[in-house]
Amino acid sequence: MSANPVYIRGVGLHPFGRFPEQTVTELGLHAVRAAIADAGGGSAESPPSTRGTFDAAFCASVYSGVAAGHKVLSRNGATGPAIMNIEAGCASGGAALSLGTDLIRSGRYRNVLVFGMEKMPRGMIRSSFFPPWCEQAGLTPAPAYFALRAQRLIQQSGVTRKDLADVVVHNRRKGVANPFAMFRKEVTREEVLRSRLVCDPLRLWMLCSPNEGAAAVLLSSQPTSGQVPVELAASVLRSHQPGSALGEHTPLSGRIGNEPDSPTTTAARAALGQGRLTLSEIDVVELQDTDAGRQILSIEELGFCAPGEGGAFVRAEQEKSSQTATINPSGGLLSKGEPLGASALAQVVELVWQLRGSAGARQVPGAKAGLAHTVGRGANASVTILVRH
Repeated sequence: MSANPVYIRGVGLHPFGRFPEQTVTELGLHAVRAAIADAGGGSAESPPSTRGTFDAAFCASVYSGVAAGHKVLSRNGATGPAIMNIEAGCASGGAALSLGTDLIRSGRYRNVLVFGMEKMPRGMIRSSFFPPWCEQAGLTPAPAYFALRAQRLIQQSGVTRKDLADVVVHNRRKGVANPFAMFRKEVTREEVLRSRLVCDPLRLWMLCSPNEGAAAVLLSSQPTSGQVPVELAASVLRSHQPGSALGEHTPLSGRIGNEPDSPTTTAARAALGQGRLTLSEIDVVELQDTDAGRQILSIEELGFCAPGEGGAFVRAEQEKSSQTATINPSGGLLSKGEPLGASALAQVVELVWQLRGSAGARQVPGAKAGLAHTVGRGANASVTILVRH
């Protein structure tokens, strides 16, 4: 028996930034109502009720506390169906989406609501994943591990500090056209290189800003009438394989050489197989750019260039000689900032708008297939593929 198709019925997004006057529950409710309205269930002027619009709900969050999803849906009188709270670091939204997708494919549910929200503490992202002594010794993943990863790219992939700065320039230029982004001003390479040194070679503007926001996606076994049908062709989550000396799961420990494939690589391979697509058929990509080095590594691990060619890829992209998919038209996390529970789902929202042809000034012409990628603590990597019909 073939699996049921999964369509994106509605999407919603709360802008990313800082909103001291709003609780995390209010951020989540905004995104959920926007997704239901997008699916034809109301309008901004007449906020829709979520009651009866889904058979189960998954809420992605890391810092929002116990039963965060229940709090959001209680505010709209939509409790009753199963509500599950999912945490997988930066990939929390991807994990929640994968679970919802599988339940529709299996035929167990017809409509599933997936949403995520966060109000991040200011400053570097701190994680309880590692024992306290790691942070006390300066061995935290942000920024020490990010910097070591960037240094390895410089040694192995021909990446220069100018290339790292140019990733920021590229993403900030895209972010100008995104009304949901935190930073909407172009920057120059020189400005990026003059920003404060955080952990060599990474400067302040090369790191994304933890912030606040929310995103929601309504999945369904049927497309919404009157909309461009967007199918969720694949949604895959993979974790690390033991061994890497610079893995997201064990920074600063492990072996060097003969490293296993990263969770990003294994997730991408599985998702492309599930979606029956090749990378050459992907038109638009939203990928993880927690820092400028992470974007380059993501490009290599996803397969858009060979390992060791990340620096050349960045330079070709700057010179507009790259023939690959458009990367991070939303401006990425370097423009938007990153509220962990919402970031992966916000990528999916952006891809839906791109495939519908409704992304405005940042529209990628003729986009028919999109790929979203997030990798977070654990290490958990999610890859989602959407196609337009």
